[in-house]
Amino acid sequence: MERIFRELGAAALAHRAGACLALRQRRGPVTLPLAEPAWLPAVAVDGKAVRGAAGPDGKVPYPLAAAGHGTGIALAEHLIGPKVSEVPESGPLPLELDGYYPLAGHVITADAGHTVKAHATLTCEELLARYVFTVKLSTPALYRELDETDWAKAPRLVTEERGHGRWERRTIQVLDVPEHIRRRFPHARQAALTERHVTRTVRVKNGKRWIRQKRKSAVAVFIITSLTAREAGPGHIAAYVRGHWTIENKVHWVRDVTFREDSSQVRTGPAPRIMATFRNPAIGLTRQAGYRKIAAVIRRIKHDTGLLLAILGLKNPYDQR
Repeated sequence: MERIFRELGAAALAHRAGACLALRQRRGPVTLPLAEPAWLPAVAVDGKAVRGAAGPDGKVPYPLAAAGHGTGIALAEHLIGPKVSEVPESGPLPLELDGYYPLAGHVITADAGHTVKAHATLTCEELLARYVFTVKLSTPALYRELDETDWAKAPRLVTEERGHGRWERRTIQVLDVPEHIRRRFPHARQAALTERHVTRTVRVKNGKRWIRQKRKSAVAVFIITSLTAREAGPGHIAAYVRGHWTIENKVHWVRDVTFREDSSQVRTGPAPRIMATFRNPAIGLTRQAGYRKIAAVIRRIKHDTGLLLAILGLKNPYDQR
């Protein structure tokens, strides 16, 4: 098996797996809104370490992936080695994806580690896309200028959610960026301040008894985007920010929990990276076939060859219909 994996080539396999899933998406050309804000397809970029594994160089494999918002389908993946910086591959990854899945008119979301001028320029000028980036202290000058902005004048959009012992209140304020921020960060058009207040009901042990307690948390984050007010309102930007977590919840979490990636005994050589790549189309093809519960489908496939063929898009030779 290891000899087969070596012959496959991890990078080539990842490229073909992403291209296959992208082709099945069959998305047509995307046009930017002309009259009023509208939803645009979005792609999240983020990385995940394959913990417990060691690549051919003895370092922990760390694939950087791009996945569609909402769908949770990994469309491209590059290996960046140990988690030192995702920045070097954040350019080649979307460029490769753009070769078989045009990103023009899309929104690319990324966390603070990707908020660099080169990525903003690449996104808007070469890919003809838009970006929604998080701003933290990793870009201190930009963070300071956003922090000094007068947010009191910006209108506030508030949403609340309740369920599963959790109450969440989210607010977002959006304004056009001042000229000095435009000069600092390429193609910046709007900035946002998002705040999230969460109250969770948890069970804790008090002596011999279990009791329920409420725990509160709050976090505030700055956002910078190339989307203009004509292209995206506060609700749209808030949704793009939340949608970025698709890659964590529907790709990385499923690989960890359902496929037990971090507990895998496949630990050395090219095998861990290749197995991680195999998991992406397993998740993507299942979702593209219309199934949401990946674990349940995996259990059914063991005893249902027809289901496996349907997910792969193959015709069942024993189907007489």
